[in-house]
Order: sequence, then C-alpha cells, then structure tokens
Amino acid sequence: MAIISDYQEEEAKPSTSSSQPRKPVSFNASLDPSNPVGLLEKVFDFLGKETDFLRKENVDKEIAAMVRVAKEKSEKKVEEVAPKVELKKKEVKEENDIKKEVNKEPMDLDKKDDKKEEETSSGLRVPNKGNGLDLEKYSWTQTLQEVTVNVPVPSGTRSRFVVCEIKKNHLKVGLKGQPPVIDGELLQPVKPDDCYWSIEDNCSLSILLTKHNQMEWWKSLVKGDPEIDTQKVEPENSKLSDLDPETRQTVEKMMFDQRQKAMGLPTSDELQKQEILKKFMSEHPEMDFSRAKLM
Repeated sequence: MAIISDYQEEEAKPSTSSSQPRKPVSFNASLDPSNPVGLLEKVFDFLGKETDFLRKENVDKEIAAMVRVAKEKSEKKVEEVAPKVELKKKEVKEENDIKKEVNKEPMDLDKKDDKKEEETSSGLRVPNKGNGLDLEKYSWTQTLQEVTVNVPVPSGTRSRFVVCEIKKNHLKVGLKGQPPVIDGELLQPVKPDDCYWSIEDNCSLSILLTKHNQMEWWKSLVKGDPEIDTQKVEPENSKLSDLDPETRQTVEKMMFDQRQKAMGLPTSDELQKQEILKKFMSEHPEMDFSRAKLM
C-alpha cells in the first residue's frame, strides 16, 4: 500500500518542466541575393528542428498568406519608388545630353568669324550696333542705363543647368560642370537687385545688368577684355526722347564732344573757354594778349 501511495503522489505533482516557457533560440543565416530560396530552406529547417510550427494543420495556408502580404508590400514599394527613379533617369539623361552637346560644340566657341574685328587707330575696337562688342564667347550691348549680355548655350538648355552669379562688381556665367564663360570683375558697379537673367529661344542666355552710374558708357564688360572706342558710340535717337531733360542734355553733350574729338576739333568745354577768353580780350583792349593761347 505504501508503494501505491507514493506512486499516486508522484502522478499528482504537475510537471515543472512543461509549464515553463521555452527560451528564445538564436538563428543566424546570410542571404545570397542570387539564391534567396536557400535562405528560406534554412528558415524552415530551423523551424522544423526548434518548433512545432510546421506540424500545425493549416501551416501551408498561413505561410501562403504571409508570402502574399510580403509580395503586396514589395509591389507597393516599387510603385512608390518607380516615378522617382524614372525622374532621376530623365534628369541624368538630359544632363548627359547637355554635356555631349557642349563637348561637341562648346558654346559655339570654336566657330570663328573670318572677318577680323575693326579697330581704331588707338587699338580700341569699333562698337557693334548695340554700342557693345561681339566677342568669341559672348556678346554685349549697352545703353546709358543698362548692359545686356548674350551667351550662346546648347539647344534645350534648362535653367537648372545654368550658373549665373551677379554681384555688385563681379559676374560669373556658365553651365554646371563646365568652365565658366565669364568670370571676372565688372568694369563698373551694377545694382544686383535690379539685374536678372533668362534663357531666350532655348539657345541663348540673356543677362540684364543695371548700371550704378547711368551717365557713362562702358568700354568693356569685365576688366581685361577688349575695349571699345566710346567715342564711336551711337545711341539711338528714339532712346534720347525717353530721358529726362537734364539727362538728355548731358547725353547730347557727350555725343557732341565725341564727334568733335573724332574730327580733331575742340569739345564743348574747350569752345566755352575760348568764348570766355575772346569776350575778356574784347573788353580789355589795353591788355597784351599776343602770348595768350586759345585752347
């Protein structure tokens, strides 16, 4: 009887080992992108050894559901990323096309005009029709108030490929990834807040600079560039009518002085001095002006 009693007591005691949760087991594996199924095989082998998951009745349906959810997430991610990838590819293609065009015909700089620039006797160049100068890399024109710069660019150039930095005494112009076409100190200061640039006809970069001193003609755009003969500047008469009386009088005086100098004749200031001296001589006949020199 004692033996039977001991046996029954042992049967009544709960198993302490079965009531305790199993400790997590670590799993280490590496993914070979060329053979992702190999990783899945290792996962299922591990589950079969360490758990009873694969022995469940509907395990195949659970696995299929997990695969379906993972597939939907992957497809959604691809749909979100695809437009960005396409946009990036398009931008890279456009940038490469621009670079190819630049390398093929860089700013049309290799095209040289057989006709040499006309020069005056002093070595200065004759202004173009816009009172500026047509150079190998760019051209510029001017009025008393503004300077307009035109830089040829490859057809189809977008604004995001343009580098244009306008400062009070400095100008830098070019395309990203290429040496700048213009990078130097301006001949005279400008008003940066009143300056702007734009792409014209998809093939030319136009830059408008507002002069700080609007009573003087520029000899060149940047210091060190070829200079024009400002005595040969010919402002349009139609533009003179737009000026206020005081400014127009100053401009007309400048134009007169330029024509006089070109013909070797005295300027308006010199003529005025001559008139003053003549008047003084007539008022003082008793004085000897034999050694006086009329300017």
